[in-house]
Amino acid sequence: MKAKPISLQLYTLREASAKDFPAVIKAVGDIGYTGVEPAGFHGLKPRELRKLVEDQGMTISSSHSPKASPDTLSEVIDTTGELGVDLVSCGFGQEDFKDMAAIRATAEKVNLMYERLRAAGRILFLHNHWWEFEKIDGRLKYDVFAELAPSVSFELDTYWAASFGAVDTAAVLKRYARRTPLLHIKDGPLVRDKPMVSVGKGKMIFRPILSAADPAVLRWLVVELDDCATDILQAVKESYDWLVGQGMATGRKPPAR
Repeated sequence: MKAKPISLQLYTLREASAKDFPAVIKAVGDIGYTGVEPAGFHGLKPRELRKLVEDQGMTISSSHSPKASPDTLSEVIDTTGELGVDLVSCGFGQEDFKDMAAIRATAEKVNLMYERLRAAGRILFLHNHWWEFEKIDGRLKYDVFAELAPSVSFELDTYWAASFGAVDTAAVLKRYARRTPLLHIKDGPLVRDKPMVSVGKGKMIFRPILSAADPAVLRWLVVELDDCATDILQAVKESYDWLVGQGMATGRKPPAR
């Protein structure tokens, strides 16, 4: 598959962003990232953030702010319009996937949101965590949800989907390749509650995962490190250098050698 552009989920740099968001955007641009995925605007209006990002030669790939809920759809439609994106994020907690009744209720809520967002020209996607990859009645909860919400797209978090080594992420992506425009790329020891590491330094094997994607559907690889035992900005840079250096992603600058 031809390499896709690389973005950064800005939740990765949330502590620095709370202190000086423009400086964070500049640092990400200086590394060479092609896009960013905001998770909070840190006092900026959506149009201000978009200008800040574009002034650094990047684009907003997608956004986790505001996340779609039945009460925020008007805000979501307006905000994504100002950001210049058509992809809309939703995500849910453990309680929303705790049993079959909860999964059905979550899917019903998502289906209703999907219809309204589709009418506004938006594409709703689910961003997963690890609890969607527990099993219920012998099936992955993710598969149950996907069946109950057949029109919703996905941003597959490849690390959480691995369920700490219990699930074949590539096989999951292959099943839903036509519904997956975004991939979260993160790496680590595949041990719950252990910190993540720079992409390429952990136990994730990414080539089979990327090979399972549909090149006509996949738009972006989005690096995210929820936490990290080393300097986080250095890990962001190392992740960029490894993915671009391996030819798995495209950036705006050559990787460090």
